[in-house]
Amino acid sequence: MRRSVVALVAAGAAVTTGCSAPQPPEVTFYTDGDSVTARPLSYCDALLTECDTDGDPVTLKSRPGQPVQISLPSEISETPWLVIVQSAAPDGTLLPMRQEVFTDGTRHAHTVIPETPEHQTLVVEVQQLGAAYAVDEQDTPILDERGEPQLVVRGVWSLQITPA
Repeated sequence: MRRSVVALVAAGAAVTTGCSAPQPPEVTFYTDGDSVTARPLSYCDALLTECDTDGDPVTLKSRPGQPVQISLPSEISETPWLVIVQSAAPDGTLLPMRQEVFTDGTRHAHTVIPETPEHQTLVVEVQQLGAAYAVDEQDTPILDERGEPQLVVRGVWSLQITPA
């Protein structure tokens, strides 16, 4: 009798677990001795037919010149993804945003290095690209500079840095 109750409880747990919707992937940011895990600001299925857009950016304090390390789960790293960085010069002038794209599916981490030890990183954003591509009003694919269809962002994770 005890075995059948244990088996029944285990089966019920498996059914309950199997029915819950999968959680979106999370990204971990680390800088200046502290870390934070971010849920996505927005996250869609691969074809962008269903999206959840109720996320918030995460924040950390960091001194100028400190690198920001990013750790990604395989759900993101095995797809095309990119990092966008906004920094400020020592006088507070915003610098042009930097962007790096990763498409080979092997990069599970990345370190953002400020331009100089005096520059302050302000925002680090990770974007995961989906399987859908951008189209114009006539449903014609929008092409990039190489003639390839532009993929649309599927998920966004954002770190806002407060200067320490």
